[in-house]
Amino acid sequence: MNEFQFIYDLIAPGVRARSDVLLGIGDDGALLTPPPGESLIVVADTLVVERHFPATLPADDIGYRAAATNLSDIAAMGGEPRWATLALTMPEMNAVWAQTFLRGLFTAFDEAGVALVGGDTTRGPLTITVQIVGSVPPGLALTRRGAQPGDLVYVSGTLGDAAAGLRLLAAAPADTAAQWLAQRFCRPSARLALGRALRGLASACIDVSDGLLADLGHIATQSGCGMRIDADRLPLSDSLRRACAPAECLSLAASGGDDYELAFTVPAARRAELEAALAGTAEAVTCIGQVVAGEGVVLVDGTGLPITPAATGYRHF
Repeated sequence: MNEFQFIYDLIAPGVRARSDVLLGIGDDGALLTPPPGESLIVVADTLVVERHFPATLPADDIGYRAAATNLSDIAAMGGEPRWATLALTMPEMNAVWAQTFLRGLFTAFDEAGVALVGGDTTRGPLTITVQIVGSVPPGLALTRRGAQPGDLVYVSGTLGDAAAGLRLLAAAPADTAAQWLAQRFCRPSARLALGRALRGLASACIDVSDGLLADLGHIATQSGCGMRIDADRLPLSDSLRRACAPAECLSLAASGGDDYELAFTVPAARRAELEAALAGTAEAVTCIGQVVAGEGVVLVDGTGLPITPAATGYRHF
C-alpha cells in the first residue's frame, strides 16, 4: 500500500461529513466555513513513540489518545471542536496497524463530532501530530488568565489514575482496578461538556496533562497570583487507592499527569451558580483549594503545613 492508497482507501472512507466542510481530504487544502460571529480555537499536539506512549500500546488506543489530547485542549477553552488534521509519520506502511490506528482516531473524532479534513504522511520514527480547530462565542473563551485572590480552585474527575495506569501497562494488568487505571491512560475523556458549562463562570481554566501542580502553576503565572491546594481534598478513585499506597496516591495525583481533567478557578461568590450549572449532569468536580495573593502553587497537608512533592509534573526538556 502506498501513501495515496492509504489516504483514499483507509482514511477518506472513515471521514465524518459536516455541512461546514466545503472541501475536505483529496486536495491541496481544505475549504471550511467558520461559524458566523464565533472565534476560532486552534490546538495541536505531537505524540512520539516511547516519549508519550509505549511502543506496545495497541494502535487503536494510540489513535484515540492522539485525538483526545487535542480535544482536551479545546475543552479547556470552553470550545466546540469542528475540524482536524493528521500528520502521521510511520517507519513503514503497515495496513493492518494503520487501519487499527484509524479506528481509534475516528472513534474519538466521531464522539466529539469532528471531521478530519487533511494532513500528511511520511516515513520515519512513529510520530503523530493532530491539529483540531474549534470555535467559541466571542468573549466566552476560557483562558489561563483571570484567576483572582479569593477564587476557589476546582478539578474535575479523579487524579493520578492515568499515571498509575501507564506504570501498570508494562505488567499486563489483570485485576479490575489495574485494568480500569490502564484504560484511563489509553482512553482519556476530554471534558468538552464541562468546558462549555464553565463559559462565563470560570475565571481561568487548563487541562491536566503535565500534572496538577505544574498545570495550576501555568494559571498562577499567567494570572499573576498564587494558589494554596489542600492535599486531603485531591479526588482519588477507589481503583487508585486499591492499587497504590497512600503516599504514592498523593504523588501521582499531584504530579502524575495524563488525566486530561479540567482544573479551573471560580469566584467564591459564584459557587452556587457553578453547582446549579452542573446539577443533573454527569460532571463531577471537587473544590481543592483557593487562589491567594503572591506567586506559585503550594500543596498543604491537613494542618496547613506545606508538602514538598518529589516532582511537580512532566517536562519535555
